[in-house]
Amino acid sequence: MEIKETLDCKGLSCPMPMMKLAKAIKGLGTGDILEMLGTDPGTKSDLPKWCEKTGNKIVEESEIEGGVFRYLIEKK
Repeated sequence: MEIKETLDCKGLSCPMPMMKLAKAIKGLGTGDILEMLGTDPGTKSDLPKWCEKTGNKIVEESEIEGGVFRYLIEKK
């Protein structure tokens, strides 16, 4: 799986990570993968709702070192 773009949202609080994600994903093509890194725990609940609403898909989510959450999102 090739990551097309990485979006660093570490240190940002709601709603900034979701606003940055919405803007970044518009620049990608269908099927492209965006990697999103963040520290806001609210993203864990906000991101699945956003994907359901927009039709995009979370293909992977994990927590990496230092309390950073990592999501791979496929653009519809």
